[in-house]
Amino acid sequence: MRIGLVGVGRIGAFHARTLASLDAVDELVVTDADVDAARSLGAELGVAVADDTTALLAAGIDGLVIAAATPAHAALLSEGVAAGIPTFCEKPVAATLTETLALTTLVERSGVPVQIGFQRRFDAGYRRVQAAVRAGELGFVHTIRANTHDQAPPAATYIATSGGIFRDCSVHDFDVVRFVTGHEVATAYATGANQGADFFTAAGDVDTGGALLTLDDGTIVLVSATRYNGAGHDVRLEVLGEKGSLGVGLDHSLALDSAESGVNFPAGPRHWSFMDRFQPAYRAELAAFVDVARGAAPSPCTVRDALEAFRVAEACELSRATGRPIALADITGA
Repeated sequence: MRIGLVGVGRIGAFHARTLASLDAVDELVVTDADVDAARSLGAELGVAVADDTTALLAAGIDGLVIAAATPAHAALLSEGVAAGIPTFCEKPVAATLTETLALTTLVERSGVPVQIGFQRRFDAGYRRVQAAVRAGELGFVHTIRANTHDQAPPAATYIATSGGIFRDCSVHDFDVVRFVTGHEVATAYATGANQGADFFTAAGDVDTGGALLTLDDGTIVLVSATRYNGAGHDVRLEVLGEKGSLGVGLDHSLALDSAESGVNFPAGPRHWSFMDRFQPAYRAELAAFVDVARGAAPSPCTVRDALEAFRVAEACELSRATGRPIALADITGA
């Protein structure tokens, strides 16, 4: 397999190293708007470098991985699909709901396999909970708690184009709740606040957000997100059911101290970034994409999945702005 990769920033370079290590990838070709950065990574990994995206798409690649900056995703995904090349794209596929809807239609009509980068679907803990829920081990599920707490905020320049905490951060929780339960969100009620850097307010964003979701079967989902969690990177899912409960992220890496006397849990070490926390999942999702690209498996996370998660994020942002609950049926992009 010959795989092409666009974007060699932090996540792109990480993906390049992963792809170069996969047995199924015979050759990797990278490119970036910053040609010097692409050449530097190419020299480090001993892989080919294309001068630009046009040259990359013409290089006879079997699959395309998009890890460029968010504003470039929609155009690059469209180019990959137009060339008939199976494509992996980091989330979000586009900056707006209208554009995401248009891309979903384009991809589904094309028949070109596309996989979206929601790596939590490939984490062992989330997959274990999904299996338990789908098998009825927990009985009926009545409450889910989903947390994404970053240890420290990204740069102000990133926040300005991120789309907001629900679209950028909590969207992973929205996707994995759908993945675990098999149900859709019916209503969303969200809020947010700023106590940190001024650049969040300047961007119209918040550094901490919370949402109360109701699924179409009545399950209540409590979502928490923050850019300031000094204890460490804390990503968890707790699924509470009639017959039992399961949690993801409740191991010794948990970024939370117990106030109870004599308790030595968690013992550490803790995670300090999402790339550290989900390294095995990132490797698994790219291995899965290689199978998609060679026609051995369908996409495990489609553009339609990305659209549905984005709709929940849109509902949360609208709820935060208006102070009222939002029905997902009203989030149409029209």
